Amino acid sequence: MSPPDPDLLSLNTATICKQWSLAQAIAGCARHGIRGIAPWRDQLHEMGVEPAAHAIRGHGLTVTGLCRGGMFPAADAAGRRAAIEDNLRAVDEAQALGARCLVLVAGGLPGGSKDIAGAREQVRDGIAAILPHSRQAGVPLAIEPLHPMYAADRACINTLGQALDLCDALDPRIEGGLGVAVDVYHVWWDPQLERQIERAGRARLIAFHICDWLVPTRDLLNDRGMMGDGVIDLPRIRSWMQHAGYAGFHEVEIFSELDWWRRDPDQVLETCKQRHQRFC
Repeated sequence: MSPPDPDLLSLNTATICKQWSLAQAIAGCARHGIRGIAPWRDQLHEMGVEPAAHAIRGHGLTVTGLCRGGMFPAADAAGRRAAIEDNLRAVDEAQALGARCLVLVAGGLPGGSKDIAGAREQVRDGIAAILPHSRQAGVPLAIEPLHPMYAADRACINTLGQALDLCDALDPRIEGGLGVAVDVYHVWWDPQLERQIERAGRARLIAFHICDWLVPTRDLLNDRGMMGDGVIDLPRIRSWMQHAGYAGFHEVEIFSELDWWRRDPDQVLETCKQRHQRFC
């Protein structure tokens, strides 16, 4: 398989969030010729939405996604309303940035609950509540299934099939504005992955996140690998995405307390560029 287009590389700012502010990440992407960027909302709030939007536009970058919305389940109605209100604000922030999507991490079980089916219903209801606003704002919602190890505390949507079932339930006519983010760290293991990517097709494939799964993994949250350092068959998954019609950015998202967060961020960005070409 031929190397990917280098202009399709995007930096999820989680990859260098311990070393750089959002302003530094924007300038760093421009300096290294990385054309896409995906900010996280905590750093966005620190910089300010308008200053960030101005800097991103000034450097000619594409915002491939805003991380993150979601986290819908709550123990009571007030908590659920607060989550919906926060997601509506996130949609507005994504619109201000010109983001290609708002990434949704569903949320896990409310405190003290064992009702995962009920949590999934709350996720469905939460997405339904914000979908009209996101459509009006022109900000697609990208449901990101997370690995099952996060089902209790971070995301009760754990396979691409589950995410697409939500899309079909809330957008049965495929009117647009709702799809999925395929993060290889979370879905590489799924024996149904190829079939579900094909099922998603161009209409539902909104974002593609890349990194690698290390063996051994020393920390299940903060020990993701750089592309090529682990066991994920990245070229194969990329080929499935392309065959299904995805032509968007490849967003590097690496949480790495023990390695990449300790390195010179300029070195991290150069490595991202090299590994994108060699291993994707």
